[in-house]
Amino acid sequence: MRNKLIWIMAMVVLLLSSSAGAKNVAGVDIPESVTLENGALVKLNGAGIRSKFFFKIYAAGLYLTALSSKPEQIYSMPGGKRIFMQFIYDGVSKEKLVDGWNNGFEKNLSKTQLNNLSEEIEQFNNVFTEAKKNDQIVLDFIPEVGTEVRINNTLKVSIKGSEFYSALLKIWLGKEPADSDLKEALLGQ
Repeated sequence: MRNKLIWIMAMVVLLLSSSAGAKNVAGVDIPESVTLENGALVKLNGAGIRSKFFFKIYAAGLYLTALSSKPEQIYSMPGGKRIFMQFIYDGVSKEKLVDGWNNGFEKNLSKTQLNNLSEEIEQFNNVFTEAKKNDQIVLDFIPEVGTEVRINNTLKVSIKGSEFYSALLKIWLGKEPADSDLKEALLGQ
């Protein structure tokens, strides 16, 4: 009887601990912290849903080394960063993804910044295909490496430097974000 009780208590502890470290956003578990490829630990700053019209497109999380609600501070913050997306919608075509990224860049960057980053933006856009339900896109900034783009755990491209990642963050955190509700959620508000 005692062994059975110990076993039951162990199972309860295991079940509670497996869900305790994640935030659930529209059915997607987003961990409270993750370890980047270089071993750096980053913490969930905020998480939310990207919606368009009345459709939920993806759940997203922003990870930083130190929590912040100020975009300008986040852009210049040293250390690793991550944007995590898991698609909820059945399918988003490559064209719509790329148009969305480009629209975000154009609304939040100056003409000079767009020109200076044109090669990086092209490298970034070239890795995408249709995003289907449950597909994951992970956009990491690793200081020694640059921006790493992973789709379903496969590294697709590594883009050198820090300027591109700051531009990328502006798609969600800029003055004209893709989704203002998602911006507030990512900023922990």
